[in-house]
Amino acid sequence: MTEHPFAKYVRILGKGKSGSRSLELDEARNAMGMILSGEVEDVQLGAFLMLLRVKEESPEELAGFVLAVRDHLDAPSLNVDLDWASYAGKRRQQAWYLLAALALADSGLKVVMHGAAGHTAERVYSEALLRELGEPIAQQWSDCQSALAQRNFCYLPLPLISPALQRMIDLRQQFGLRSPVHSLTRLINPFAADYSMQSIFHPAYADSHQRAAALLGQAHAAVFKGEAGEAERKPEALCKVKYVHDGELSEQQWPKLLDGRQPWQSELSSDALRRAWRHDELDDYGRHAIVGSIAIALQLRDASLDCDTAMTSARELWADRRRDRL
Repeated sequence: MTEHPFAKYVRILGKGKSGSRSLELDEARNAMGMILSGEVEDVQLGAFLMLLRVKEESPEELAGFVLAVRDHLDAPSLNVDLDWASYAGKRRQQAWYLLAALALADSGLKVVMHGAAGHTAERVYSEALLRELGEPIAQQWSDCQSALAQRNFCYLPLPLISPALQRMIDLRQQFGLRSPVHSLTRLINPFAADYSMQSIFHPAYADSHQRAAALLGQAHAAVFKGEAGEAERKPEALCKVKYVHDGELSEQQWPKLLDGRQPWQSELSSDALRRAWRHDELDDYGRHAIVGSIAIALQLRDASLDCDTAMTSARELWADRRRDRL
């Protein structure tokens, strides 16, 4: 009986403590290419993803996986300034990062946010909130150009980017665990924007994402542990941001903006976001989360800015938002 062509990739990861190793970049690219082409059995896919989960994916594996996804992309060529990954959802605090991204769009930047929805119970996701706020959700690739032209912002659901990746994310309900797909999706950058905002769930993943971004030739990237895993500065904690600038890796530590643990919000809703946007109905936590997230994006765009200058510019940008947008 002939061995399945994908078996060698499972074997590389699963040969035990002394025999297993990480995939090289080209191996990871080939393996993910087979998965995306439907050439892998479900049992192989499950074993592959969970072996990676236990081992933790290397920067080379992440980069190879992303290159395979890009090989299968059918995205048009568009001028996008800022790529913003949103795959975690919120359950404790409002989705303040959405207002930060929209304020940046109001300032003239063309922002594309992409993400997945509904894979974890009791969380609210960008797609649903943005739809309720009246922001464009792309249904096909051609929607992106008109949305960016009209509003400088567009949201791409993961099923449009890759139905196969959405299926793998949905396997979380069978595994009871996140898989490496939750990591690699943050690095896709479907329109090859020069600037990329990424958040991670655990600080240990920051180095891998930073190095993977560099391997992928990402011109400028910011990677940090945001609130609940979204790219949102957490005011009650120190924020360590890992940057990539033209192949140079650096790190910036942003100070706490609030003391003490903040209470969970009882209701996460688009109405609360709309009131904050239109009427400044938000507490210190929300204001610091929005302005702090904008500041990270501004420093990403201009590495010469120190933290204080970036925060000052972020406050001005937030104040100048177009309040009738939402």
